[in-house]
Amino acid sequence: MVKAKYQSVLDLGEKLKIQKGDVQVNGNRLEIKGVANNQYQKDLLWDEIKRVGGENPDDITADIKVADTSVYARHTVEKGESLSKISKHYYGDPMKYNAIFEANRDQLDNPDMIHPGQQLVIPKL
Repeated sequence: MVKAKYQSVLDLGEKLKIQKGDVQVNGNRLEIKGVANNQYQKDLLWDEIKRVGGENPDDITADIKVADTSVYARHTVEKGESLSKISKHYYGDPMKYNAIFEANRDQLDNPDMIHPGQQLVIPKL
C-alpha cells in the first residue's frame, strides 16, 4: 500500500534515470536509495516525496546521493528559451539569469544570445 502511495516518486526516479536504485518495503515504510545525476534531480525527487507525503512524511525513507556535485544541473537549450526562462525554471527567479551566463562564459558572449542545442551549466547558488 505504501509503495502505491509513492508510485509517482518511483516513476520520477525511472524518468530521471536514477542510478543504483533500490526500493524496499519494510513494514509500513518505503525505503528508497539511489544516485541522482545532479542536485536538481535530487531536489525534484524530494519535492515529489513532500507533495505526496507532506513536509515530514514518516512512511518513507530516502537516501539519494548526487553523482555530479560540481554543478546544480546541466541544461540543453531548446528553441524559444532565454537565460531568464531557464533561470526561472531552475531557481524560481528569472533575475538570476546572470549566474547562468557567468558560469557559461566559455561559450556565451552575450546573455541575450543562446542557441538551441547548447549545453549549459546551471551553477549552484
